[in-house]
Amino acid sequence: MKSSNLGYPRIGENREWKKTLEAFWAGKVEEEDFLLQMEQIRLQHLQKQKDKGIDYIPVGDFTLYDHILDTAVMFGFVPKRYEYEGGKVPLSTYFAMARGSQTAVASEMTKWFNTNYHYIVPELTGIKPTVTENKPLLAYREAKEKLGINGKPVIVGPYTFLKLSKGYEQKQLPALILQIVPLYAQILQELAEEGVEWVQLDEPTLVTSITADEMKTVSYIYKQLQEAAPELKIMLQTYFDSVEYYSEVINLPVAGVGLDFVHGLEGNLQSLATYGFPKDKILGVGLIDGRNIWRSQLTDKAKLVEIITGTVPKERLWLQPSSSLLHVPVTLSQETNLHPLIKDALAFADEKLDEIQSLVKRALHGETEVMKEFNQSETARNDLAQSPARNRLEVQESVASSLSQVAKRPSSFDKRREDQQVLELPFLPTTTIGSFPQTIEIRQARRKWRRGEWTTEVYDQFVQEQIKTWIGIQEVIGLDVLVHGEFERTDMVEFFGEKLGGFIFTQNGWVQSYGSRCVKPPVIYGDVEFLQPMTVKESLYAQSLTKKPVKGMITGPVTILNWSFVRDDISRSEVAFQIALALQKEVESLEALGIKIIQVDEPALREGLPLKKSAWGTYLDWAVKAFRLTTCSVQDSTQIHTHMCYCDFHDFIEPINQLDADVISIETSRSHGELISSFNDNKYDKGIGLGVYDIHSPRVPTREEIVNVIESGLQVLEPTQFWINPDCGLKTRGIEETIQSLQNMVAATRLVREKLSVHNR
Repeated sequence: MKSSNLGYPRIGENREWKKTLEAFWAGKVEEEDFLLQMEQIRLQHLQKQKDKGIDYIPVGDFTLYDHILDTAVMFGFVPKRYEYEGGKVPLSTYFAMARGSQTAVASEMTKWFNTNYHYIVPELTGIKPTVTENKPLLAYREAKEKLGINGKPVIVGPYTFLKLSKGYEQKQLPALILQIVPLYAQILQELAEEGVEWVQLDEPTLVTSITADEMKTVSYIYKQLQEAAPELKIMLQTYFDSVEYYSEVINLPVAGVGLDFVHGLEGNLQSLATYGFPKDKILGVGLIDGRNIWRSQLTDKAKLVEIITGTVPKERLWLQPSSSLLHVPVTLSQETNLHPLIKDALAFADEKLDEIQSLVKRALHGETEVMKEFNQSETARNDLAQSPARNRLEVQESVASSLSQVAKRPSSFDKRREDQQVLELPFLPTTTIGSFPQTIEIRQARRKWRRGEWTTEVYDQFVQEQIKTWIGIQEVIGLDVLVHGEFERTDMVEFFGEKLGGFIFTQNGWVQSYGSRCVKPPVIYGDVEFLQPMTVKESLYAQSLTKKPVKGMITGPVTILNWSFVRDDISRSEVAFQIALALQKEVESLEALGIKIIQVDEPALREGLPLKKSAWGTYLDWAVKAFRLTTCSVQDSTQIHTHMCYCDFHDFIEPINQLDADVISIETSRSHGELISSFNDNKYDKGIGLGVYDIHSPRVPTREEIVNVIESGLQVLEPTQFWINPDCGLKTRGIEETIQSLQNMVAATRLVREKLSVHNR
């Protein structure tokens, strides 16, 4: 029995990766020094895994931005707008694809399966692929030469890469496969020639609802790869759920298959019992949760290993995390402020690797070898389960009562729309999503307050000054519905978690969301309850400064759930309902004090969808109910907005409709308005904002570009339902570019209004 890891967090114990990346973008570090610093970070990560005794250490999982983008540039999939001329892709082109440039828009970004990690979507249109650089080979050489590590190169599998790409029709897939499989074969052949023993090909697409024909395509691909490099051992790695075609997958011409026995436990274990496992292959047992931070119940995990060894002997097992550890923080070692009751029940990436080693030792040498670790695990989990935080009877009874009722607004949308005319909004109303630039001064002020250097009164005054400034800026720009700017908020989920019962926060529990953007998810450890109003103070102050409506801004229950580390002792739906009932009280507090537009953001609602379509209905039932619980008690004249982030909405229009929000805004700019085509086939009669420019790029959109986006939307939407807004919050943007972009957005809207007025005369 061996230990294995599938991938390690990139960001570093103190976010060294993020800081180095942003220093390079800011021109503070030259390219040569930047690459040297990144190499040092990468080697530190590998050395740590070596020191922990991991037998099969992944190499090539490290990236300068995103691993899918790495794969795309490795095969020369660089869109023509970047003026790439062949050969190794320059760093400037690489980052232009990720972030955009003054001359070219960025590539689309979307969620990595059902996680909060975002990847850059490869564009395959009109490009003849070629191997520009064998990145896995370079990573293998570096680890071996500098650390003596005989690493396991990690590569996104060919079928998953193609399925996650865009720019082709289904009928073109066979031709693309014929183009790309030889390139993968070349990569594998060069690895084999270098003496690589194992290579990990990640194919998480195999856990989604693929068809029998798709599985045949996968079989064809792996037959070709095996024939190209017969001496190289391929570990076909799946994760996030159970595989769809188990018997076909385990009989692919590969040396090993990795299965998720955490998130795909029931399905994979049942398949293993029913169909067995080949006697000539290694089984990678995804045993430790790679997506959550709770300490494992090691005794239960050891029993699961014993069950599996009834089918597959120990010598053909690798114990490993259920997925890459990219999705969890690096280490608990710096968490000095957590209450012992919580800290003892947690395990970050480093601690999860220790758990793997403990389970290997237990299986190989018996229980006495790891008795202490096992007892500590059981005690920590039991102590937390019995704590008052997880046994708040009033909260649990409120959830039970809510489940027996129908959560819905009292009147239809048509009736509400009539009552909301009191807002006196023009057609094509303009607004923003919520946040404005968080400058260095704002972040410094927050730090001073948290450290006790500023009193709460001084900090509140500072926040009010920021709100006043930006209410004035919005008035001058000419926006129709204003926001207060969220200057008091570090993060849209963290802010609410700090003010609700049942949450706790880490000091350094950062994880990567996209690029250099790192988030510190809240930890939901107990029953969630409303304690006191959370957003009223800032919203009321902003509204007092203007006669225009100011939106109250709340993060929705499903997003708070999906962007937190959630307790694992009760169902996710029950936690969502607890959050919803707490947020309902916040919505009611805003409405009672005169806030007439309330935005309940749900950017993560779709990303929580199960990977198997057969399970969508159950999830959507409770996710929609949680949103409606939050918003159902307001008056008809109160306008409820929501916002959603990057993801494929083409098959998601009906659930959006079921939310029964008066207005929804959706990120669409990077997909070049492809969502608009969905409205040709799906009727949607409520208010909707299709983001008219990309806020993730520093590029300022022109007035003409925004006019084109608006006019495209008006081909399928009525002017009375179309809202004009950026495609997400403006927190990460600079002040000048924000103002210029919004000025262009408002000017473009006025041009379109004038055209429509002339046309309708």
